[in-house]
Amino acid sequence: MATEIKVPALGESVSEATVATWLKKEGEAVSANEPIVELETDKVTLEVNAPADGVITEIKAQEGDNVEKDALLALFEEGASGTASKSDDKKAETPKSEKTESVSSSDKASSPSARKLADNNDVKIDDVKGSGKDGRVMKEDVQAHMSGGGSSSAPVDKGPREERVKMTRLRQKIAERLMDSQHSTATLTTFNDIDMSEVMKVRKSYKDLFEKKHGIKLGFMSFFIKAAVHALQKIPAVNAEIQGEELVYKNYYDVGCAVSTPQGLVVPVIRDADHKSFADIEKEIMDLGSRARDGKLSMQEMMGGTFTVTNGGVFGSMLSTPIINPPQSGILGMHRIEERPVVRNGEIVVRPMMYVALSYDHRIIDGRESVTFLRTIKECIEDPQRLLLDL
Repeated sequence: MATEIKVPALGESVSEATVATWLKKEGEAVSANEPIVELETDKVTLEVNAPADGVITEIKAQEGDNVEKDALLALFEEGASGTASKSDDKKAETPKSEKTESVSSSDKASSPSARKLADNNDVKIDDVKGSGKDGRVMKEDVQAHMSGGGSSSAPVDKGPREERVKMTRLRQKIAERLMDSQHSTATLTTFNDIDMSEVMKVRKSYKDLFEKKHGIKLGFMSFFIKAAVHALQKIPAVNAEIQGEELVYKNYYDVGCAVSTPQGLVVPVIRDADHKSFADIEKEIMDLGSRARDGKLSMQEMMGGTFTVTNGGVFGSMLSTPIINPPQSGILGMHRIEERPVVRNGEIVVRPMMYVALSYDHRIIDGRESVTFLRTIKECIEDPQRLLLDL
């Protein structure tokens, strides 16, 4: 009797997904828990796995189709035998002298959709430069390689002067949310600069002990998240949101950390950041960031933040005006650290300086509150002991 493979639960506020890539074909044998299809939502890419050993007897939803929760994707016959996969066929046909090349090509870390696209277009994964974690090859890397953006030294036909590519569901959602933010909030941005000398001294003095004890490096992000929580507690309006005719003040601090991935910008959330240590925050940032770049975050991990921190400095940005992530009312932008001349006690000295920006919803937050918030961040980073003494 055929088993129905359906669209799994997509998460809160997500109503539909797009069938991105079928990793298996009709009549092809699959193993239990082996990925058979990738679904793309406006937040993450989901893999649907085979429920048991068997065969896909009929594919019901084609690539590019939009599907809702519980929609029928395919029919599956448990325990049936089918054709060998394409990779198995290649192994059987490959002469002994060619096996080394075949194995080395498949050893490079790559996503299932990347391997599928590469196989279908006779592209060697080893020739593709990966943008994922530890050089992992993503589907977008294969597409870039095929369009001439790869690292291969072979001459490439430039082709047409333009190329039309359908936006991914995630990119469509990012565009929608950015426009919604611009239209639904009264956004202003205030700036300040921070002398990073003291926090850099703390980091240098304790980084080895910190890593030895906690197994994670001590970065700057944990200091800024701790400082943000301190400032949010001092200025509650920045941690509030508008719901109808009411202002809702949050007494919890779930801080989103913007992460750039090959698929687009995502914002996983560090829950209850006020109760977490520097080590807890650094570990969570590392874990969330890694899984975000691999497309392994769940819906719940990207929902419900009360404030966001984004670091354009990792890309070399000197100054920017970050866009608010609705329904939040504020976002803190960090930037690159740069040695600049500043005046201290009447003398010109060179210090490592960083510009910071706070974009805020002026419907909720007044200018005085925004400036006080950003000044609190500055004071905490320039004198880190304030974070320990709650000053």
